[in-house]
Formats: sequence, structure tokens, C-alpha cells
Amino acid sequence: MTGPEADGPTRLSIKPPPDRLYGRARGHKLRPRQDKLLAETLPRLLANPGDLLGSFGFRPSTLCLEVGFGGGEHALAQSAAFPGTGLIACEVFENGICSLLSRLVEEGGEATDPLPANLRLWPDDARVLLGKLPDACLDRLFLLFPDPWPKARHAKRRFVHPDMLAPLARVLKPGATWRVATDDPTYQAWVAWVMAAQTLFEATPPARERPAGWPPTRYEAKALRAGRTPQYWTFRRR
Repeated sequence: MTGPEADGPTRLSIKPPPDRLYGRARGHKLRPRQDKLLAETLPRLLANPGDLLGSFGFRPSTLCLEVGFGGGEHALAQSAAFPGTGLIACEVFENGICSLLSRLVEEGGEATDPLPANLRLWPDDARVLLGKLPDACLDRLFLLFPDPWPKARHAKRRFVHPDMLAPLARVLKPGATWRVATDDPTYQAWVAWVMAAQTLFEATPPARERPAGWPPTRYEAKALRAGRTPQYWTFRRR
């Protein structure tokens, strides 16, 4: 099987994804405020794996999932724009989780400030959550500027992977959309190659400018400042 890499098509052994797709879960040492957010605010927003839909402050009829929310800009924008939609946002990096939580509560209100009823967090591997979701429950899926794992030997760690398509298709409703964005040329070629070889999703060419209704993220801004051109795909579940 062949696949694209930065130096052109290369003979690859496409291995199954490993036990986890991410690297480290923490960057610099957390400050006291961040420790408090993780101890007091995060538990109030955790998705319940035993009753995911019951995790929300209401019973949403529409459900979305964001894989790797980074600093939380997109998740918070989606939560505010669609108050009737339940959003489960996944992130393992503690500094990113703290970034989102710090925007929701004032210092001193970590345990008491009100939180969005339609937002729940999953601070673990998104694939574990996928295995707990019922069939055809998601209306939208977001994967924005994921770690590209640019070296060929790391291709197995990419979330867009041939082995991930069937589990994703299982939890997405027919007609549901999967948004993918990346500024990394290797990952862009990889996404195009993976999606051209499957039949579960309608795969249209990517947009070169962020489409309307896609909230910006810090990673997109960083890419644009560096002169990189993101690509934005909208795949539709057949």
C-alpha cells in the first residue's frame, strides 16, 4: 500500500493505530490556579461514560463531538452559538483543558460559577469515547488542526487513518458531517489519500479559506502568521 509523505509517494506499511495517539499530556508545570481548575471545575463538566447524553443539563436532540479541542476556542464558540446542541469536547493535554476552563469561570468561582449546560469534556483518548457512543448518535464531528505526526513511521498515530473510518462512520448519523482542517502539507496529502480510498464518506475537495460557520482557533492563526495555507474539508456520512 502506498501513501503520500513530504518527499512524495513512499512505500508504507500502514500499521493499526497504537494504544494511544497522543504524546505527552502536560507541558510546563501547572500554576495553582490551573490545579484548582482541574480539581474543582473539570469534574463538574465531565461526560459520564455510563450515560453520555444524560451528562448534559438537558437532553439534547443534536449531538456533536470535537476531537482535540486545543485551547478551546472552537468548542466554546460552538457551545455559545448552538445552545440547544450537546457538544462533547475531547482533549488530553492538561494545559489546553485549563485554557478552556479559565474562560468559563472567574478566579475564586472554580467550584461555584455556572457552566454551559450543553458542553461536556472528555479528558482522555477520544477513541475510548467512540467505543462508548451508541450507533448513529452524532450530527457533527470536528477534527481541527490535529497533531500531524509528520514522519512516515508515525503515520499510525494520525487520527485520520484507514482503521478509524469504520468506528467514526458507526457513530455518525447518515448525512452527518465531519469537518477536518490542517495546515500541515504532509497531513493534507495524507487526508486526501485516505479519504479517496474509502466509500463511507462523501469526500469533496477542501476549501482553501475557512468556510462560514467555522470559528477560528489559535492554531489556525499561528499557521497563517507563519505563511502556511490551511485546508478545510467537510466530509458527509453516506
